[in-house]
Amino acid sequence: MTDRELMDCISRADTRAFEELYDRYVRGCFGLAMKIVRDPSIAEEVVQDVFLKLWSNPLTFSPERGKFSGWLLTLVHNRSVDKLRRLKTTSGRVVLPLESEDDGEVSLADILPDSAPTPYDEAWSSEKGQIVREALSTLPKAQQEALTLAYFGGLTQKEIAEKLDEPLGTIKTRTRSALLQLRCILAGQGLLGEPL
Repeated sequence: MTDRELMDCISRADTRAFEELYDRYVRGCFGLAMKIVRDPSIAEEVVQDVFLKLWSNPLTFSPERGKFSGWLLTLVHNRSVDKLRRLKTTSGRVVLPLESEDDGEVSLADILPDSAPTPYDEAWSSEKGQIVREALSTLPKAQQEALTLAYFGGLTQKEIAEKLDEPLGTIKTRTRSALLQLRCILAGQGLLGEPL
């Protein structure tokens, strides 16, 4: 069955279709999550979250807006980066579980807004990602590495400097030069009129 046919079945709560789709993509999803979070247990959590979202709300995927695999990997990427940033910002903080109740009647999970992107946002994000990856591949390796660590690895410029054992000023210059070159490349393709 195609991905679209499986998703149609999943929208009718077909567990076998879900299992087949899961088996088809779980390795790729886990691999992408691992590249970003670099921790197997966190990567497993990310993948579980994404597939749970897929199962509980399969209609968020719209085949008219792009390939299923691109949409799914965009979900994994976004969830991984969010998880990584959340872990960095919450280290040292007390985390209140979602099951906690503020007045004994309503749980936090009931009142928190759903900030998940719409299917259109997911598809456009995937398309933008492809455009930027192609432009990124034209940059010198050192600039590619700095931007990749910043935007796909979620590292700060200071963390990149430490990781690469380079002066912070060098990393800042390298990152700025890379962003300027990307801007020129994207402008030359007429893409800067669109919000990238």
